[in-house]
Amino acid sequence: MEPILEVKKLTMDFGGLRALDHLDLNVNKGEIVALIGPNGAGKTTFFNCITCIYPPTEGDILVRQPGQEPKRLNGLKPNQVTENGLARTFQNIRLFQNMTVLENVMIGRHCRMSAGIPGAIFRNRATRREEKKVVEDAYRMLEKIGLTQFVNEFAKNLPYGAQRRLEIARAMATEPFILLLDEPAAGMNNQETKELDDLILKIRDEEGISILLIEHDMKLVMSLSDRIYVVDYGKKIAEGSPADIKNDPAVIKAYLGEEIDA
Repeated sequence: MEPILEVKKLTMDFGGLRALDHLDLNVNKGEIVALIGPNGAGKTTFFNCITCIYPPTEGDILVRQPGQEPKRLNGLKPNQVTENGLARTFQNIRLFQNMTVLENVMIGRHCRMSAGIPGAIFRNRATRREEKKVVEDAYRMLEKIGLTQFVNEFAKNLPYGAQRRLEIARAMATEPFILLLDEPAAGMNNQETKELDDLILKIRDEEGISILLIEHDMKLVMSLSDRIYVVDYGKKIAEGSPADIKNDPAVIKAYLGEEIDA
């Protein structure tokens, strides 16, 4: 099976500090893949590199939509990465707090709109039709994520777990085939984490979106993931199924000798 995301020898230096050291990672169609490791291991730096927020020092980032030739993402702008089918959420919530829930998701549709500056100024029939469809598409996304009860509420007024789900809805509105989730369960209580678990499976199973996630909640990781990569000090120290990772001595050592509670 050809991977839809292939990262080869990814390296990132910040001055004299090597944050990522020749890291390889693949995601196949229909997979949920987790990237885990201790704090400071380089996980978010990895996300920032593959979404072109940071230009990597070395390595290649390739995406391959089914039936198409692979495309190299290196050197693109972050919005161009999104246009090529990768969407992400962030470790710290980055919603437009003083905009409504619907408006936040509508912003996610921007990269799929065709109206340019003339259309925005003169608002011809095609532009008005496209704007109407953006509203309809955004509302349907809120239905899928389970947030329609908040549709006209300001994002800042949502419960914490709902804000996390809204970030996922906005990312999905860009029509990705790979969704990158950076610690989506951070700060959630047990019930919110269970709902997130169900939502991630639903996104994969019903929307056909492959998922790469960074997460510290090991119960969530072990229950969801098809495969897990473990990094420590920017290097890959293990790769395999949840059962393989749980019993890997290098992983146990990286987590300060504590076994992963699955």
